Amino acid sequence: MSRIGKALINIPQGVEITAKDGLITVKGKLGTLTQDYDPSFSIEINDGILEVKRPSESKPHKALHGLYRALIQNMVVGVSEGYKRSLELVGVGYRAASQGQSLDLSLGYSHNIVVALPKEIKVEAEMAKGKNPVIHLSSHDKQLLGMAAAKIRSLRKPEPYKGKGVRYVGEQIRRKAGKTAGK
Repeated sequence: MSRIGKALINIPQGVEITAKDGLITVKGKLGTLTQDYDPSFSIEINDGILEVKRPSESKPHKALHGLYRALIQNMVVGVSEGYKRSLELVGVGYRAASQGQSLDLSLGYSHNIVVALPKEIKVEAEMAKGKNPVIHLSSHDKQLLGMAAAKIRSLRKPEPYKGKGVRYVGEQIRRKAGKTAGK
């Protein structure tokens, strides 16, 4: 049996979950999230604890069991606490500025890059003297937050020789040795 799938989900105060006809909806103080699931799976809620049960021991059902449980857990944590992701800009002259839902990045190209973010994501750019600029992203939707952070990182991936580029805060970049002198 799936270890993740059989784990129970504790539902915190202020979170409402409704599941019917292959659609689960989670409402909390930070927002509302919905997710499709296979209607043959049963979702049981008893005394503030949610359990996902699979209909059979077939391989596809085993594979989806842990997935659905993890997706529901991410939704519950998202609407109650939220998720945060921070990106760091490493490089001379790299800058970031946020205004509303747009992020203006100067990443060493001939022009600035303006990234429009979805309304579910809150963005904040932090520029401190002597430190690398940091972009803070927060949202109640973990999937959307991860995709937005990956999109920003893909604009200038960290390169292995000097380590310049956009990286997640705390990310370790594997460095390569540069060219060595001839004779």
